[in-house]
Amino acid sequence: MTYVVTESCINCKHTDCVDVCPVDAFREGPNFLVIDPNECIDCNLCVAECPVEAIYPEGDVPAGQESYVALNAELAAIWPPIVEKKEALPEAERWAKVKGKLAQLLR
Repeated sequence: MTYVVTESCINCKHTDCVDVCPVDAFREGPNFLVIDPNECIDCNLCVAECPVEAIYPEGDVPAGQESYVALNAELAAIWPPIVEKKEALPEAERWAKVKGKLAQLLR
């Protein structure tokens, strides 16, 4: 099983999770992070670091967000690794609790 970044990350992109990942499994897009399922070692360290609770074990992804499992794998294959913490997006606080953000995802 791998960990999956879900909808809550869109337009927030906090990178606290990146700092604790021992295998550099995170990939960065314009307004979203994903976890490379081929790199993730299921250590669980990233989950507690996410301030918007966007990271779940693959088997525990919230109902209605199951498509994020495949989305993480798809985007991880094309987005570059991110290995250092950066500032969250400027509007992160405003977007943190917004639901239904998939249409906002920039590829």
